Amino acid sequence: MTKIRITETVLRDAHQSLLATRMKTEEMIPIIEKLDKVGYNSLEMWGGATFDSCLRFLDEDPWERLRIIRKSAKNTKLQMLLRGQNILGYKHYADDVVSEFVKKSIYNGIDIIRIFDALNDVRNLETAVKSTLKEGGHAQCALSYTTSPAHNIEYYVKKAKDMESLGANSICIKDMSGILTPYVAYELVKELKNTVKVPIQLHTHATSGIASMTYLKAIEAGVDVVDTAISPLALGTSQPPTEPLVASLKNTEYDTGLDLELLNEIAEYFNPIRDKYIKSGLINPKVLGVNAKTLIYQVPGGMLSNLISQLESQNKLDKFDDVLKEVPKVREELGFPPLVTPMSQMVGTQAVFNVITEERYKMIPKEIKDYVKGLYGQSTVPINENIKEKIIGNDEVIKGRPADLIKPQLEGFKEEMKEYLEQEEDVLSYALFPQVAMNFFKKRWAKKYEIESTLYNEKEKTHPI
Repeated sequence: MTKIRITETVLRDAHQSLLATRMKTEEMIPIIEKLDKVGYNSLEMWGGATFDSCLRFLDEDPWERLRIIRKSAKNTKLQMLLRGQNILGYKHYADDVVSEFVKKSIYNGIDIIRIFDALNDVRNLETAVKSTLKEGGHAQCALSYTTSPAHNIEYYVKKAKDMESLGANSICIKDMSGILTPYVAYELVKELKNTVKVPIQLHTHATSGIASMTYLKAIEAGVDVVDTAISPLALGTSQPPTEPLVASLKNTEYDTGLDLELLNEIAEYFNPIRDKYIKSGLINPKVLGVNAKTLIYQVPGGMLSNLISQLESQNKLDKFDDVLKEVPKVREELGFPPLVTPMSQMVGTQAVFNVITEERYKMIPKEIKDYVKGLYGQSTVPINENIKEKIIGNDEVIKGRPADLIKPQLEGFKEEMKEYLEQEEDVLSYALFPQVAMNFFKKRWAKKYEIESTLYNEKEKTHPI
């Protein structure tokens, strides 16, 4: 029996993909114990955009969310997504910040850290992997999946071998755009299983409409774990739904062993939550359908919505199709980076600038300049020489690991925000999102002061001087 294991994404990627990561901790708490009874391989519930969203939009401490869920999920492993040397931000951090973040994540309850790099530059995974292993966590390295003349089966197999050599406990094929087709998935999984000894997991999105078929072929090829979302928050730009896959595999050699009745109870809990967010407009019906353009332009769902908002702010939404056509051109000129955070945002922004200014590379974001200088890592293939000259002129391109150029930062961050420090984890929140975290700390302080003042006044009324 080749029992397939499932990672449930409803607490992280499902709501990140469908409703901009706005699900609140209080909406999660009542269902955690039931989710914990299912027998999932893991619950993906932290990392990605959850950290930023908690601080920026929900007025929540992301560390507290982790601790609360850990208390209720006593049997199931908790999983997070980490952007390698970028941690959860959009730029590289010094090694001391990466190591401390990993340490605190595991200390507060994370078991499995899925670590990826937008360029598949394995050097950018080193510190996070070593720190995860040192702290006793499970280090899962992810291959950011894309297609190009340079991205073939051999490319991914070589990267997987490098990741295994680095110490990865498992390897994930991370198909953020939903472009991994069923028969390619079969071939890729087969080759990986023949080459590396660690378990293989597959993560995809239903954006293009092929994801469930891709899972079935990957399962036949020997994949160990797949990522799904409970049905109310599945499909569209989210993951394939959990229950249909469980039902499809029932009484086969791949039977998950999960209880459909229990999964149905969980789905019933999330139905009204989904309805609420559709009614409020936070779930846009556009993200719930099939977008086959993804298979042509490779644009992930989150990147699509980002492009739309950028064009709307410029009153240039009529240029949307032009921008979609420009994205693959920019990507090719920049050495075929996979379109995953932060490269998806960077390539998308450059494509928007190229179209709305009506002159290619007239406006160039700082992040694109840094990328071309090698500050994000090594491009898959060399960047087009003419484009490189347009972007950085004769500036030097670094060849080494980008983080080697960054001096330790942790103590500096601690010094900058020390007057608001209430827990050691606050330094890391500030390091990743200084302005957003500071606003959160100030609100937290004001609330605390208000509560303390109220208690003092009540005490005065009871025991007047």
